[in-house]
Amino acid sequence: MKIISIILISILFLLPDLSIAKDLQPDKAVEDGISDEYAAEDDEFYNFEEYEVEKNFREINDPIEPWNRLVFKFNDTFYTYAFKPAAKTYNAVVPEKARISVRNFFYNLAMPVRFVNDILQFRIKDAGIELTRFGVNSTLGIVGLFDVAEKKLDLKKHDEDLGQTLGSLGLGNGFYIVWPFLGPSSLRDTTGLVGDTFLAPINNISDDESVYTLNAYKYLNNGALRMEDYDDLKESAIDPYTAFKDAYFQYRQEQIKK
Repeated sequence: MKIISIILISILFLLPDLSIAKDLQPDKAVEDGISDEYAAEDDEFYNFEEYEVEKNFREINDPIEPWNRLVFKFNDTFYTYAFKPAAKTYNAVVPEKARISVRNFFYNLAMPVRFVNDILQFRIKDAGIELTRFGVNSTLGIVGLFDVAEKKLDLKKHDEDLGQTLGSLGLGNGFYIVWPFLGPSSLRDTTGLVGDTFLAPINNISDDESVYTLNAYKYLNNGALRMEDYDDLKESAIDPYTAFKDAYFQYRQEQIKK
């Protein structure tokens, strides 16, 4: 029962759905005078301008589109009337630098997911960098709150998960799925997420309540950092459902290529 609960809470909270929105505005970190370190960090993982939808982008397999649109509408309503007000309050109370440090902490903690998938893809150098980053940031970076490895050693972040590993082995996306709260995904990436769940240290905590609380807080903090991106993409799209779907698949395609 606990394993099932962990998988369900991970599907809800491990990957913030706001991260598929592209940056259409200048980086807020730069405008607010925050250091280039934090601005560069945001750009590396959340700037989706380079993944702008191309007119000739291949048709995406979406056999359950009516259901997906219904879930997309549910997610949008949840975002507008529940998440966004909560995130605005959170942003007003917690400084941006502190929120970025919290994001760094959770990213550092998820090292096993990236390390194992580096090994599975035979990316031995990247696996070594991942271990080095973890060691440096866990000590000099104060349990991962600060990215000393990138700032001082130029060891940059890279994102790896089981969905990317399966894609690199030639497994196709399967069909498109929109999950409640999670947002855009695919059959392949959903399978990968379930596998990654068992590697995430947070989900191996013995106290179920702590697992749910930490995942929920991670979801709130990461989403609050980038919630403007969701609004930008939605407002600029003729059909927001299609825009998010295309942006998601192009983003994942680029991740697999790296």
